[in-house]
Amino acid sequence: MVKVRLEHNILGANELLARKNRNIFSTQDLLVINLMSSPGSGKTTILEKTIDSLNGKLKLGVIEGDLYTDQDAQRIEKKGVRVVQINTEGACHLDAGMVDKAFQELPGDNLDLLFIENVGNLVCPAEFDLGEDLKAVVISTTEGNDKVTKYPLIFREAGVIVLNKIDLLPYTDFSLERFREDLAQINPLAPVFLVSGRTGEGISEWNEWLLREVSAKRA
Repeated sequence: MVKVRLEHNILGANELLARKNRNIFSTQDLLVINLMSSPGSGKTTILEKTIDSLNGKLKLGVIEGDLYTDQDAQRIEKKGVRVVQINTEGACHLDAGMVDKAFQELPGDNLDLLFIENVGNLVCPAEFDLGEDLKAVVISTTEGNDKVTKYPLIFREAGVIVLNKIDLLPYTDFSLERFREDLAQINPLAPVFLVSGRTGEGISEWNEWLLREVSAKRA
C-alpha cells in the first residue's frame, strides 16, 4: 500500500510558487507584508490608519483575503489604494498561488509596499509562505493573554508584532508584562508595536518602522 503525505505535497507545491512570488517582488524592490491575525483583532482598521498616513509618501497596494465577502476590500478601496480581493470560498488561509494570481490583477505598477491581509485565523496562515518579506501578526488586548502560548507557530514566524486596542487596557485583564514575557520565550527579536486602531495611538511609530523597512528593501 502506498501512503501519500498530502500535507507535505501541498506545502511543497506552495513553496515553489512562493519562491516565484518572492523573485518577482524582489526584482521590483517591493516590500511585501503578510498581515495575519484572529478575526476581530482590528487589523483592517490598523491598515486603514496606516494608509491614511503613508498614502502619498509611498505607492501602496493591498491584496485582501476573505472567506466570502469583499467588505474589507471596499473599505480599503475608499482610501484610494489599489486593491484586489481574494475570496477563498471557505479555505482558512491564503496560499502562494492565490497571491500570484491576485498580484497579476493588481492595477498599476512600481509599488513600494504591498500588504497581503490574510484570512482571520491564527493557525493555518502561519504554515503557508506567500513569498512575503515579513509576516506581521496583530493581536488585541480584548483577546486575552493566552494567544501567544496557544498559537506559538504564528508568533515564532512573525517578523513584527502589533498589539492593538491598547486604549481598552483599563477595561480588560490583559497583562502587558505577561505578553512580553511570553514573546521573549518564543520570539525575542521581533519588534513589538503598541497601537490603538480607534484612537491612532502608536500608529506613527508603526509607520516610521514601515518606512525604514521599505528603504532597507530598496537598498
